[in-house]
Amino acid sequence: MCSVTIAGSEAWPLEFLQLIADPLRWQLLDELGRSDRRVGELCELVGKPQSLVSYHLRELRTGGLVTARQSAADGRDTYYQGNVRRFAELLSASGGALHPAVRLASVEVNPPTAGRGRKQRVLFLCTGNSARSQIAEALLEHRTRRAVSARSAGSHPKPLHPNAVRVMAERGIDISHQRSKHLDRFARDRFDRVITLCDKVREVCPEFPGGPTTAHWSMADPAAESSDEDTSYPAFVRTADEIEARVGLLIAQLTSEKLNERSGS
Repeated sequence: MCSVTIAGSEAWPLEFLQLIADPLRWQLLDELGRSDRRVGELCELVGKPQSLVSYHLRELRTGGLVTARQSAADGRDTYYQGNVRRFAELLSASGGALHPAVRLASVEVNPPTAGRGRKQRVLFLCTGNSARSQIAEALLEHRTRRAVSARSAGSHPKPLHPNAVRVMAERGIDISHQRSKHLDRFARDRFDRVITLCDKVREVCPEFPGGPTTAHWSMADPAAESSDEDTSYPAFVRTADEIEARVGLLIAQLTSEKLNERSGS
């Protein structure tokens, strides 16, 4: 095993390609592109011992392709996340370093269209349903022009946070009419995807009918930054920015699934 560091040197394209060429690292990136995971979960998914998985995670973190965040549910745990956008940037730049004609163009993924047939349905969950899941619900419906049906709920609902309303208003989206809901309200509903945005709610997330695809976005509660609205507002901005980036990737996944469904593959 060789240690790979992607830095500002002429050899970095080769280092990047060496980094992703390892089959186990590719498996880890594939899994982390779908959902944030703890190291134990990754070990089960790839069938490798923790020492080996941890080594490769360190290499991927050094290369900027994976990030880590301490679990809010258990401080002894760490959630790993795949940096898909950084991967795309490095892959494109590596092609361009070989020849300008090989640089990959940035492709804008068109969101699913309503058209005929059943809408895809997504449920976002967090503890209070006061900010993170509400923001995700609004962004997904807004960016797909409601071609995707999004809902949100919490395990211990709290009133919608004023900063969640404010941060979305600055993006041209009014969520002031939205209300917090308990996840039990949707216990019998069918969804294509159930996404948890809170480490605590992931631990108590029930099974939903139909076996929907599940994913976890490990995100800190922006309201925990401070009880003062002005002081905590920058945390809401960062949270909304991260959710918007993740929603963009989710739309690409949903679009791909819709196209596969139509083609029958």
